[in-house]
Amino acid sequence: MSKMIHRNLRHTPPTAVCAFGMYLRDSKGNTYLDASGGAAVSSLGHGHPDVLAAMGAQMKTTAYAHSGFFTTDVAEELAQRLATDAPGDLNNVYLVSGGSEAVESALKMARQYFVENGEHERRIFIARQQSYHGNTLGALALGGNEARRRQFEPLLMDVARVSPCHEYRYRPAGQEVAEYTAGLLAELEQAILDVGPHSIIGFCAEPVVGATLGAVPPTPGYFKGVRALCDKYGILFIADEVMCGMGRTGTLYAIEQDGVVPDLVALGKGLAAGYQPIGAVLARDHVVERLRGGSGVFQHGHTYNAHPVAAAAALAVQKIIKRDCLLGAATVRGTTLRRMLRDAFGTHPHVGDIRGRGLLVGLELVQDRETKRPFDPDLKLFAAVKEQAMDCGLMVYPMGGTADGRRGDHILLAPPFIATEADLAQIVSRLSDALGRALAAIRPA
Repeated sequence: MSKMIHRNLRHTPPTAVCAFGMYLRDSKGNTYLDASGGAAVSSLGHGHPDVLAAMGAQMKTTAYAHSGFFTTDVAEELAQRLATDAPGDLNNVYLVSGGSEAVESALKMARQYFVENGEHERRIFIARQQSYHGNTLGALALGGNEARRRQFEPLLMDVARVSPCHEYRYRPAGQEVAEYTAGLLAELEQAILDVGPHSIIGFCAEPVVGATLGAVPPTPGYFKGVRALCDKYGILFIADEVMCGMGRTGTLYAIEQDGVVPDLVALGKGLAAGYQPIGAVLARDHVVERLRGGSGVFQHGHTYNAHPVAAAAALAVQKIIKRDCLLGAATVRGTTLRRMLRDAFGTHPHVGDIRGRGLLVGLELVQDRETKRPFDPDLKLFAAVKEQAMDCGLMVYPMGGTADGRRGDHILLAPPFIATEADLAQIVSRLSDALGRALAAIRPA
């Protein structure tokens, strides 16, 4: 019996023995087409020689140096590249080991920003229902994923909550998109007033909601309205781009497409495309200058901050994305994938919505297309889809609770940016088979 504590304590997953390009292979010789990049991580696919070479070269010089004693050229170069490519004055980079750690660090930096100004009463964050920001306690508290939060609720800080920007599920029939957006912004402003602006640290949201809702983009003007409200009431805007950032939606930073600059941005997943664990927080100049002019320190830290080999992997990934024009590829291939999905599932009785940006694409599954009624959650359709997809040699990222935290199922697709049209056609074909099998499996004989 395995001594590993696996995610499912009653099941040991297949053993991956090699990965190459768009594929992984297990110890039994089964090969899987990676249509989800693991968890929207493997943007360059597996085994890219340039990334492996960069990591090897770094290991030969400095494999580890604690950031309390040293910086390294590779970490400095990565920070410079991320800041240069970021919108506005997001010129300051704090390197961590992953997405949850990035969000946790952003929360602490935001709190310290106000403490340095003597505003100790600021302690509340506002976030959205049906969101996900990570699994550490601060990030989990911020998120609105009820299934992940439930048993840990007594340990979590209080967070004010507003509605998600989820047009398919929540915009009433006949309501104009602009009116729906205005209503969401009015709700956010009322939440700010109810809590009291001087008690609030900031508002946090995913520019494109990933795992919890399944690739839900904002409505036009939503984030411009958010930015205006944050400025009006003197609170910070934190963009969680752990899943949707680093080119996944067709621009390096997903929020670029909404024409605003957050005060803090959290990165992870695609930053190093899975070749090493790494995340980052980007901060605007005014945030860091207040800390620098006050205590002079960021009262925070982790053992593996700015890990040199992880930085080398991330830097190589960023160079490859730019060199090989993969942002454009993510946009073009994403358009193609959504077209293929519409052709295959556009009239499917149990596919209610096909949505996303770039190569972050979601399909929401419903029992009834007309009413958008979800399947009974006890059927666990999302789990059946994952199991059947694996049997079809396909990796997808399905989740439950899409509609309200308990009911609803979706399938998230996030293939590597290197996917060809032939790869996308294979993804759609295998997904069609897997969904058919999953629906058959949950129905009584």
